Amino acid sequence: MPAVQGTALSVPPLLAILLSALAMSAIVGGRYLLASGGFALATRFRHPGLYRGLDAQVRREIAWSLASAAIYGIPAGVVAWGWATQGWTLIYRDVHLYPLWYLPVSVLLYMMAHDTWFYWTHRWMHRPRPFRLAHAVHHASRPPTAWAAMAFHPIEALTGAVAIPLLVFVIPIHVAMLGVVLATMTVMGVTNHMGWEIFPRFMWRGPLGDWLITASHHQRHHEQYGCNYGLYFRFWDRLCGTDRGVGDFTKARARRPCGAARLDGGVAGDAGRGGARVAAGRDA
Repeated sequence: MPAVQGTALSVPPLLAILLSALAMSAIVGGRYLLASGGFALATRFRHPGLYRGLDAQVRREIAWSLASAAIYGIPAGVVAWGWATQGWTLIYRDVHLYPLWYLPVSVLLYMMAHDTWFYWTHRWMHRPRPFRLAHAVHHASRPPTAWAAMAFHPIEALTGAVAIPLLVFVIPIHVAMLGVVLATMTVMGVTNHMGWEIFPRFMWRGPLGDWLITASHHQRHHEQYGCNYGLYFRFWDRLCGTDRGVGDFTKARARRPCGAARLDGGVAGDAGRGGARVAAGRDA
């Protein structure tokens, strides 16, 4: 894509990049608040009292998530500036630049690549040292809520923040389809953590559910730690023997621990069975 030549107001490149990063951080933060807030409100109507007693946890989840949003905005802002002014990336605007059938294919390619990146970085995060240093922040949410989607330590946030910005240099994608990818990422990130199934039963119990990840599948990861690492698809979990099926929300609520989570790799309550060994993952 050719660079955009000339603007009505000349802005020094470093300042323009900074402003772009700040704008993207605000967009990511706003998207998080709208999505998580919307699904948290839906939870209140659909399952009243599900988050009762978790006020302190929710505040912590929001704080970590907004910090993560600021981190996500940095590479996104740099790439957005480069795309708009320098012709970087393979993002395109002309819908006819590639065949129309490529539009949905590009979305699938991005989701598969992102899922691969997420599976392996997530699994690495469950090794003892990375878990204690960073990933324990996310697993401190027991049970996770709709606000926990981006509740990451800065190290983990950084591993997630670079995935899509790197892909736009490798896989061509229409700007609208990139929006679809980002919307899907946001919705799946929130709904996978909110503690109940919003999707139809066929998406998580039928043949389609054998390959798609929804809340029931990810819930088991938060219960057992060393399994179900994927984001969108169960492919890598099945291939690597880390898929342990879907969880049961009714049973999970009955086992809900009274103790608070600790950030040292062990977790109070029912997670104490294996201590740091279970929390850090048994495939380390």
